[in-house]
Amino acid sequence: MSDAKDPERNRITARIGRVASVGANMSGAVAARVAGKDEKAMAAALRAALGRSKGPLMKVAQLLSTIPDLLPQAYAEEFRKLQAHAPPMGWPFVQRRMRAELGEDWQTKFAAFEREAAAAASLGQVHRAQGHDGRALACKLQYPDMASAVEADLGQLKTLLGLFKSMDGSIDSSEAIEEVGERLREELDYGRELKHMRLFALMLGDSTDIRTPEPIDALSTRRLLTMSWLEGRGLMHWLDAPQDTRNRIAALLFKAWWGPMTHYGVIHGDPHLGNYALTENAERLHLLDFGCVRIFPPRFLDGVVGLYRGLRAGDMEQVAHAYEVWGFKNLNAELIDALTMWARFIYGPLLDDRVRTIADDVPPAEYGRREAMAVRKRLKTLGPVLIPREFVFMDRAAIGLGAAFLHLRAEMNFGAMFAASIEGFSTDALAARQRAAVSQVGLSPG
Repeated sequence: MSDAKDPERNRITARIGRVASVGANMSGAVAARVAGKDEKAMAAALRAALGRSKGPLMKVAQLLSTIPDLLPQAYAEEFRKLQAHAPPMGWPFVQRRMRAELGEDWQTKFAAFEREAAAAASLGQVHRAQGHDGRALACKLQYPDMASAVEADLGQLKTLLGLFKSMDGSIDSSEAIEEVGERLREELDYGRELKHMRLFALMLGDSTDIRTPEPIDALSTRRLLTMSWLEGRGLMHWLDAPQDTRNRIAALLFKAWWGPMTHYGVIHGDPHLGNYALTENAERLHLLDFGCVRIFPPRFLDGVVGLYRGLRAGDMEQVAHAYEVWGFKNLNAELIDALTMWARFIYGPLLDDRVRTIADDVPPAEYGRREAMAVRKRLKTLGPVLIPREFVFMDRAAIGLGAAFLHLRAEMNFGAMFAASIEGFSTDALAARQRAAVSQVGLSPG
């Protein structure tokens, strides 16, 4: 969690300015609502407003669009069009931030530091540098007043989702917003991200074909994260590679995501295509970003594995128990049936013991749409269903990982891979591994 005494978080002038800026951008969407425009027109107006606002609110809108059934379909489709990239801040900003984080003599701490950003996104930008030991480094700099912007934008987001609820009362997103807010505040704490990086290095330490950057403590602060630079080509480069190569990449992604999940109860909550890179011939996978990481209570994994086993055996009592473990309230036969429609879709590739694509011949653009619409239609008859906070990033990340497999057109036995990952699964053993790992890197258990 971020420090409540953080001066940037409580910088009232920055927060007021952000609220005013976002409010002005939202005026078009509000006008569309007042004018009685249809849902599609409103969604387009709102997407345009969020695109102008950029920063945390745009990032959160993108995230929400990937959480199945949280938003009405028209809004989810428009929000997915938002782009995460942002123009980088100039050299004067870089100098100010580096002086504030490392002192007036900050440039002497590097053998070289590139003025132009190598990459820029909604919360910060990355510069290439070189250490005095000759190592290539990546310096991730946070934009000014991002903590204030997050607090302002989360307030706006609650209003926005209140609007959705008034139009479509099938989903209660109150816990989801709390979860998104907490993860976003954590993402602003680069000291925590440094620990996440070490945690993944520890969890994947036995894998010679998966690598994480090495953080540099002496050159890192709460708003500056310096790490070793890992070369590689992003996933989009490999989309036309031979089938065997694409399958290998998918297998590495599966191991990098499900291994920490089923053995430590830890997931990378933002499986964005830009967060991965591969070396020549796809021999090694590089994980590049660790801002959004979720450490689950071990009991949550009991639900993940229990639901899988219940679906395989057709044991609806075990299935219902998994939903209870996850925190779904007021379960009845109708709600269990609706949730299970979605669970069968999410778990489908893992329940199928054969070589297949994720979509299994369904066009990628249509994948999941029919199931999502059917679930939403069913939920509308049941009143607002509270989405438990711990469920949010599990579902969102699973969908994101599936999207990577879709892009790669991977053909694999996902069922056999998952069965191997949970062989001998024990909640107590996972809890012990998790306690030891997070303690070693200075984090707290889920």
